Amino acid sequence: MADFGEILESIGDFGLFQKLLLFALCFPNLILPFQLSSLVFNHADTNHHCNADWILQVGPNLTKEEQLNLTLPRLPDGSFDPCKMYVPMDWDLSAIREYGLNETTTCTDGWVHNDTIYDATIVTDFDLVCENTNIFRAAQTIFFAGVLVGAVLFGPFSESFGRKRATQIPMVLMLIFTVVTGLSPNFYVYLASQFIVGVALGGFRINSIILATEWIGVAQRSYAACLSQVLAALGQVMFLAVVYFVRDWRIDQFIMAGPLGFIVVYIWFIPESARWLLYRGKTTDAKELIQKAAAINKRTVPDSLLDKALEEKPVEKGGIKMLFASRVLRKYFLTITFAWCAVNLAYYSLSLNVGKFGLNIFLNQLIFGLSEIPVHFFCMWSLEAAGRKLSLMGALIVGGVLCLLTLAVPQSNYVAIATLATCGRFLMNGAGSICYVYFQELFPTAIRQTATGLGSTASRAASMLSPVVNMLEIYHFTIPTVVIGSLALASGIMAFLLPETRRTELPDSTEEAEGKRGPKLSNPATRDCEDIQATKL
Repeated sequence: MADFGEILESIGDFGLFQKLLLFALCFPNLILPFQLSSLVFNHADTNHHCNADWILQVGPNLTKEEQLNLTLPRLPDGSFDPCKMYVPMDWDLSAIREYGLNETTTCTDGWVHNDTIYDATIVTDFDLVCENTNIFRAAQTIFFAGVLVGAVLFGPFSESFGRKRATQIPMVLMLIFTVVTGLSPNFYVYLASQFIVGVALGGFRINSIILATEWIGVAQRSYAACLSQVLAALGQVMFLAVVYFVRDWRIDQFIMAGPLGFIVVYIWFIPESARWLLYRGKTTDAKELIQKAAAINKRTVPDSLLDKALEEKPVEKGGIKMLFASRVLRKYFLTITFAWCAVNLAYYSLSLNVGKFGLNIFLNQLIFGLSEIPVHFFCMWSLEAAGRKLSLMGALIVGGVLCLLTLAVPQSNYVAIATLATCGRFLMNGAGSICYVYFQELFPTAIRQTATGLGSTASRAASMLSPVVNMLEIYHFTIPTVVIGSLALASGIMAFLLPETRRTELPDSTEEAEGKRGPKLSNPATRDCEDIQATKL
């Protein structure tokens, strides 16, 4: 069978067809960050205290300050204890004022939320404070568990039913359960809907990148991962604007659902991967798509080349077994997966702590979002100029060092800490794009989605642990930073074991993936000339 790269060269490996497909698959990334950012804003804590309205029955004319002074104990710093109140006594107001209340208890009548930043969050609606203060961390973990499950479910689904269906179905699920989230009557419905939103996000993310990558030539292959990340960064800034002006978490969910509805409409018209169709033996469908792509690109594909493409191809089978049976592929998989896990753990740990870097939470999120836009343009340049291997090693090692340096700065120096954290997150984000590109280029077509799905599953497990890692700060504030920085450094050093895949054709067999392939030569005349010289030798 003709190499699919030759077919791409003939029909145009980055023509109008590929650009339209790339835009259609990258555009949803403007909305996907809304789901992650909502974990930061919708879960924001509030300035709360126990509801002590009982005292108004004996002193209905008390001012708010008098009410709190009589019913709430104070902390050593002079502020009111947010989780305790004085036990109500059957005294008149004069006795309470004269003798005071001394015995304390936990909040018996709920809480009063005095947040001046947000109108409503899940913390205020579901009272996730005091003894329930870490439940919202569980909500974050459940969301990331959904992302993990999505990667597991839609990986094999994509291999069996195609990349197209594996991008369409998740978007429908995301639309439905984003609306359900906004309508949640209680915390349990909220958790269930967020889990399914996570499943949809995990399924769409990896399959959309693979679908775009398998239609694009070697020179622009990194665009699918990097441009989707650029739009994701813009999406963070867009969501920041939404939350700034609309500070009710339920309304924000409905605002998210609007563009998701638009995406669900057009996503049904995207084409399948011709490379996958050929691998599955669906030659008639593949031929129609190749001819359609050539027509849109205003190119023609030679009949001889098309006939070769439609010849029966020996199919490698084995799935996960094939991946781990090869010593070389196994080494590649474990190395790049470890790097991806370290990237996700660091990135999401920093993202979920956006409000703890001393500056205003909106300013921190704006800095984080804007800083990610240039990193992916730089990433596209670096992948071609320095290569995949050196770019990944540099991003992980330097990013890990920057995270660790936040511990060397006085904790009162908020600007320096926010700057180092932003730069570390900047590089981790770039390393994530490189991992996406690397996964497509390291493994053959038969197990490309399986390998990517397994790697994504492991990385999502790491991201699911990020709220847990952040909770280790209760033992010492340095522990989360030491963990994420050290893992980034170690994975950056291990990336030395990976091969360089810049400007090589996507492998279609295990033999090619193990390194028995050469660099891509875009000029057929050059290939012919080299073949002649090799024959003479």
